[in-house]
Amino acid sequence: MDIKKKDIRALTKEQLRDFFEKEGDKAFRGNQVYEWLWNKGAHTFDDMTNISKETRQMLEDNFVINHIKVDVMQRSSDGTVKNAVRLHDDLIVESVLIPTKTRTTACVSSQVGCSLDCKFCATARLKRMRNLNPDEIYDQVVAIDRESRLYFDRPLSNIVFMGMGEPLMNYNNVLKAIDKITSPEGLGMSPKRIVVSTSGVPKMIKKMADDNVKFKLAVSLHSAIDEVRTSIMPFNATFPLASLREALVYWYEKTKNRITYEYVVWEGINDKRKDVDALVQFCKFAPSKVNLIEYNPIDDGQFQQAKSEAIDMYQQVLEANNITVTVRRSRGKDIDAACGQLANKG
Repeated sequence: MDIKKKDIRALTKEQLRDFFEKEGDKAFRGNQVYEWLWNKGAHTFDDMTNISKETRQMLEDNFVINHIKVDVMQRSSDGTVKNAVRLHDDLIVESVLIPTKTRTTACVSSQVGCSLDCKFCATARLKRMRNLNPDEIYDQVVAIDRESRLYFDRPLSNIVFMGMGEPLMNYNNVLKAIDKITSPEGLGMSPKRIVVSTSGVPKMIKKMADDNVKFKLAVSLHSAIDEVRTSIMPFNATFPLASLREALVYWYEKTKNRITYEYVVWEGINDKRKDVDALVQFCKFAPSKVNLIEYNPIDDGQFQQAKSEAIDMYQQVLEANNITVTVRRSRGKDIDAACGQLANKG
């Protein structure tokens, strides 16, 4: 990457218009370039065919397009696609396309590595190297949309921020990326089809509510007992359940959007009746639903999927308390593309 050249996608449309005016050109040229960058996903200035060669060369002299490259694409036996995405500085993140009969979902990354320290997640072992820029998040979605059209003959329908990283630790860039994804000048997707999943950063959950975001919120909970949660998610000592609960109440009062809890049941960790009872109490302070997620081992044996009887117990007790519960089977396990497995093994 040429240090002297600015990443053109860091500029707003207004800044692009100003740039062209300063160069003695017409301001609307900035609109054209902006459309190529975001709506048409141009990878190079030469892609911009309705702009003169001289203007393209001038852009080339001043700017770069730090576009991602899909380095390796793997396809699972169940149809799931995993992309190893190379960034402009040669770091790698992973994103996943998850198909079902009625939808295709993009699971995208927001950080290289992760800011948090969940013991059951392979990504957490990488430690955070840097935040992704808005355009790098956006590019993952564009790549998966193209794959969805190619392999499944339909556009991408949903996005979940459940890939590598803690989205709320890269809040501003995630919001800017979602703005582009939902803008008619970008991909024009509905924010209601986007879920941002957090391990639970109370201050940032409140900020999202204050910012009146339109996307949905999911929380990786995994235990509603502080000692248990801290043992598997050590940052819970800093952000205990009482703080998380207060932030989620605030979220619901401001947005009226129900909360989804992502919850894995492990043998010998959170598979007892007291664990279910604690979860029921935690669900009652604001409308919510629970996704019970199948665990995907990450090689060390410390965490083992709970027996089916424990999952059945969770399901029965939650339903008896009028809490919506779904049991989610994992997809893409054979290519390490399932929840908690994204770790750039290649």
